[in-house]
Amino acid sequence: MKLGAELASGESLVYRVAMRSLFERLESLCEGAVAVDEHAHIVWISDKYVRKLGLASAGEALGRDIEEIIPNSLMRKVVQTGEPILLDIMAFGDESFVVTRMPLNDEAGKVIGAIGFVLYDRLHYLKPLVSKFAQLQAELAAAQDKLAAERRAKYTLSSFVGSSPAVIELKRQLRRAAQADTTVLLAGETGTGKELVAHAIHAASLRATQPFVAVNVAAIPEPLLEAEFFGAAPGAYTGADRKGREGKFRLAHGGTLFLDEVGDMPASVQAKLLRVLQEQEIEPLGANKVVRVDVRVVAATSLDLAELVREGRFRSDLYYRLNVLAIRLLPLREHIADLEAIAEQILERIAVRTGLPPRELAPSAVAALSNYSWPGNIRELRNVLEKAVLASDRVRLTAEDFAHVLPGSAEQPVRTSAGVRPLTHAVADAERAAIRAALVAANGRKAAAAQLLGISRATLYEKLGQLDIHD
Repeated sequence: MKLGAELASGESLVYRVAMRSLFERLESLCEGAVAVDEHAHIVWISDKYVRKLGLASAGEALGRDIEEIIPNSLMRKVVQTGEPILLDIMAFGDESFVVTRMPLNDEAGKVIGAIGFVLYDRLHYLKPLVSKFAQLQAELAAAQDKLAAERRAKYTLSSFVGSSPAVIELKRQLRRAAQADTTVLLAGETGTGKELVAHAIHAASLRATQPFVAVNVAAIPEPLLEAEFFGAAPGAYTGADRKGREGKFRLAHGGTLFLDEVGDMPASVQAKLLRVLQEQEIEPLGANKVVRVDVRVVAATSLDLAELVREGRFRSDLYYRLNVLAIRLLPLREHIADLEAIAEQILERIAVRTGLPPRELAPSAVAALSNYSWPGNIRELRNVLEKAVLASDRVRLTAEDFAHVLPGSAEQPVRTSAGVRPLTHAVADAERAAIRAALVAANGRKAAAAQLLGISRATLYEKLGQLDIHD
């Protein structure tokens, strides 16, 4: 017992000596020190600090509020919160000091005061640290600017090419929709430019300076849709980010959220989307609180939502909430007079992207393209033009250049002398037949068709484009 008491006494002595030695060493190394009581009254100040502050003696400071002597001091905050401020820059007149502040506690843990040290009275001592901090700030600002640029509208109404009466009327409707700041439903066949129109509506609205966030509902696996839309709290599900995840609604706060292929949305997510549209609140997965959001929704679909409602595959209340301002996008065959202007713009972009010489269309090419029905609309036109550009060396493309790339024209299956078709053609035909059969069996529902085929919805959409399969 005696030995234990002696050891305990020895440890206490070492601790007290160490603390006194540490304080004295720190006080001698720093440029000044000051201590306050629980009321932030100065109870001690070092001689260095007295001289630095221009005081005649320590007596001028003792007992006075810390702010009377050091106006920008945060010592009172340390006393009130009990939290240290380990590194700070404090302005005093024309000078700036690097300071640290720590609370003082009694044996019961109660805050009885605070002590502060001036570590440097010249900021150049911290120049390497400040330079590194400035570099990190610059990199963060650049990353934020890049991310913000990616979330701005990429297209405006001028990007929608065409001067036919039908297109002029459509642009008038889009301008009105942009100013209305209400939910918009874009309906139209695949390839009619629904995302371009959504960008244009955002760019012409009062939200133009805020984020534009796009989500393709059909391209996201159903189990991840809810987290993609509403976000997730840390550890909300297996594999979730430990820091949590921001949902698309939160990312689009203040701006526009574009929901493409909204007709493929699962019923479970439809109910939650309806609540968000009505209440402007989201509840992240695994969270126990709601978050307010200010988002304008522009939805798009190539399906007949009214028919889906009648079949019980789409909620009627969500349909009515989305169908506040409906705009039908024109298939290319209904404004075929604009085809030449649209094709010229596409050819310019192909030249820029590929580095190939710019191409133009001869009258025979315009006639051949105008006589086609374009079930895939502008997306199909882009595909056909790019094929022709890559297959021809001519600067001026003619009808002949499209004879083998325009569906249903002169293109015929290639056969060998024995009548055997190339394997690639046979595989493509087999995939077309399988996909069409699945779409028929699923009543046109792409999500169900993908499930029947054993592929993802994203893969199905890719195959639809590659194989020129249209609704």
